Amino acid sequence: MGRHLALLGSINVGGNRITMADLVGALTRHGFADVETVVASGNILFDPPTGVLGKELPDRIADIVRSELGVDTFALVLSAAELEAAIAENPFSGTGEDKFVHVHFLTAQPGPERFERLLADHAGRGDERIAPGTRALHIDYVNGVGTSKLTAAFIERRLGCQGTARNMRSLKRLTERLA
Repeated sequence: MGRHLALLGSINVGGNRITMADLVGALTRHGFADVETVVASGNILFDPPTGVLGKELPDRIADIVRSELGVDTFALVLSAAELEAAIAENPFSGTGEDKFVHVHFLTAQPGPERFERLLADHAGRGDERIAPGTRALHIDYVNGVGTSKLTAAFIERRLGCQGTARNMRSLKRLTERLA
């Protein structure tokens, strides 16, 4: 099945503290191979356990983190090709600063009516540029993420699914490490 990337939601923020060494150890004990983390924010590179189907990986990883490390999270799992496709479809990549341009990876594909609701509810709340993607939302936080009203909770309520964001700088580093 090849090397994959797992993105965990809400790791090492809001009290969900885990060490990357503990995370690597937990996954390794459950048959994941060549596990490594990139930055302490829930980016995990790994080779899947033998016999585990790709569609089973997100729940399997989230269950391990919950049972072994006591953190209730979700995981999004991407192949190198899926990560590259998400970067390539981001219309703000190359036009905004890499640290402000994000891909907000989603656990499901929201319908167009959900995206329209997000746009309508966000109108007048900030200067962010927003575009739908394939199981992703592309965002240019023009004035920075820290002061933006376009938060994960705001996005999740409108789109009806969970997500976790990474900026282009991080995604490019992850792509290099995944190859």
